[in-house]
Amino acid sequence: MPEQHGQKNFKVVYTIVDRQRDGKKFWLRIGAAFENRDGSMNVLLDAMPTNGQLHIREYRPFEERGTERGTFSERAESMAG
Repeated sequence: MPEQHGQKNFKVVYTIVDRQRDGKKFWLRIGAAFENRDGSMNVLLDAMPTNGQLHIREYRPFEERGTERGTFSERAESMAG
């Protein structure tokens, strides 16, 4: 399993919810996922999504997140179809 900065590589688990006040999408971090040697994953949740949806992606430090095009809500809307 690849390691970064002395730690095992992990992914972040989000649920994407609609905010009632403005209808925009909000990415709520609810846990972490770790890849096993056989490619399966262990997912550890701190909360259960009420919409039944999980979104798992590579961890990126906060400083690196603003370099992508689009906002989280724009990407979430494009994923929703």
